[in-house]
Amino acid sequence: MAKKRGVGLETHEKRKLNKENLGKLSGIFRFVWPYKTPFLLGLLFLLLSSLTLLAFPYVAGKLIDTAQGEPWLFNDINGIALMLLGILLVQSIFSFFRVWLFAVVSEKSMRDIRHALYHRLVHLPMSFFDRRRTGELISRITSDVSMLQDTFSVTLAELFRQIITLVAGVAVLFVMTPKLTLFMLATFPVLVIIAMVFGKFIRKLSKATQDELASANVIVEETLQSIMTVKSFTGEAFEAARYGKGLNRVVKVALKAATYRGAFISFIIFALFGGIVAVMWYGASLVGSGEMSVGNLVSFVLYTTFIGGSIAGLGDIYGQLQKAIGASERVLEIMGETPEEALKPVQKVKVEGAIQFHEVAFTYPTRAEIAVLNDISFHVRAGEKIALAGHSGAGKSTIIQLLLKFYDIQKGQILIDQKPIQDWNLQQLRSQIGIVPQEVLLFGGSIRENIAYAKPDATEEEIILAAKKANAWRFIKKFPEGLDTLVGERGVKLSGGQRQRVAIARAILKDPAILILDEATSSLDAESEALVQEALDVLMKNRTTIIIAHRLATIRKVDRIYVLQEGKIVEEGSHDWLAAQENGFYANLVRLQFAE
Repeated sequence: MAKKRGVGLETHEKRKLNKENLGKLSGIFRFVWPYKTPFLLGLLFLLLSSLTLLAFPYVAGKLIDTAQGEPWLFNDINGIALMLLGILLVQSIFSFFRVWLFAVVSEKSMRDIRHALYHRLVHLPMSFFDRRRTGELISRITSDVSMLQDTFSVTLAELFRQIITLVAGVAVLFVMTPKLTLFMLATFPVLVIIAMVFGKFIRKLSKATQDELASANVIVEETLQSIMTVKSFTGEAFEAARYGKGLNRVVKVALKAATYRGAFISFIIFALFGGIVAVMWYGASLVGSGEMSVGNLVSFVLYTTFIGGSIAGLGDIYGQLQKAIGASERVLEIMGETPEEALKPVQKVKVEGAIQFHEVAFTYPTRAEIAVLNDISFHVRAGEKIALAGHSGAGKSTIIQLLLKFYDIQKGQILIDQKPIQDWNLQQLRSQIGIVPQEVLLFGGSIRENIAYAKPDATEEEIILAAKKANAWRFIKKFPEGLDTLVGERGVKLSGGQRQRVAIARAILKDPAILILDEATSSLDAESEALVQEALDVLMKNRTTIIIAHRLATIRKVDRIYVLQEGKIVEEGSHDWLAAQENGFYANLVRLQFAE
């Protein structure tokens, strides 16, 4: 039975607004605390703004009473109207300062969160990135922090405002019209309970709709990513039909949700306006009996509108806080990861570049059941040039990653200049290892920035000298912008050979004691390969060099070749000696390559 593709997303548990989950938000609040003065001022203006606006219904009611001849502070309705405008003006000023102060707090605190999160991310060990997808991490620093920004700039302010409006509004109503207030409050529980039951059911159906839509979108994503395969197998009609079935499921669930949502909205409209009719009827009877004035009834209706809006707003705020708690969990999870630390003191000696692996065993943390290296031992004297040869997956790249201390070994010892690798300061160690990879990925800035990445304080003369040694200056000086030429995203505006020479210039500027070449010429044309090889010969002089060999013809001149098979060194020696071993593993590799 074929595995079903395009399954829906997993359901994330909802975060309850309990003490534990709200405590997660408080973990984010430490980034807000440095800006406590504008935050507290914002809260003050929020309080003043809310209380000022609550005076509006009361004064509006007095306007009606004054028009009917009942005396108040002003017996002139024009004066009361001006007073209402004054209330709105003062409230607007308070609101402006509240919004501006909360914006100052949220923008600066979210900047601090993003910077702290990015700082933590780039200092995390490689094992962390093996477990996470790049898109997920970018989402943490963009979407999740944006969610927290909305929470601290809008949601929390709205929460406080709605609570103030609700509590103060109900208190004023109890003082003004206790009988009508009690009558109104008696209708609330029924509406709230029914709304909660209906709302929960509708949210479940809406989630099902989203899941089905996600399943359909997975089909589109798979198809577009594998469009060459789809076309080569003439699968267009099959994929279109599969997508059509997915969309039909979306429509079916969505229409069911729409039916219940329509019924719910109809009931709420009927019940809400029915409740308003009941309150108005009871209020009118109180006015008729002389127990309250028409102005008080108008004030009551306006206050009720404010209170109803606050109750409705609290539902949205509840959902926003749930999302914010989820976002804070994900952000704090990364902030809680243990970073790589350069705990050891810097060695006050020049790094010579002698390397020794002694019975090193290693498995990747994400694939603990597969042994990548099995008790490997080899040595490289300072200034020697050695090569690592073997099939893909033999462990060549893993040796380099361990040398850079991207991972901790499970067994054995790695020595640099006779000192255990763990005794070296991490930054000092990596600053002395230069890499020219097979596939060069440049940063999206200028050629100057990419070369100077190895030494940010390098002078113009140093950068040009490095470019000349790397045979890169000959093409750089032909560009109108010279070193300031933009290379494009990942260096796409340069050819493969040009990218390699920029990478070599960067390595020359770094001036490392240990050089790692991941067969930097294997994918180049003959002319580019000759220029790059000439630059590499300059770069390798007087440096310990490790070459990861893909094409065996390029490693004839190294001092020693280590041949790896399934995580073990099976042969070692010079190219000529190894190639002469008739039944040797390396000799077989040579025959296979030259037979192609």
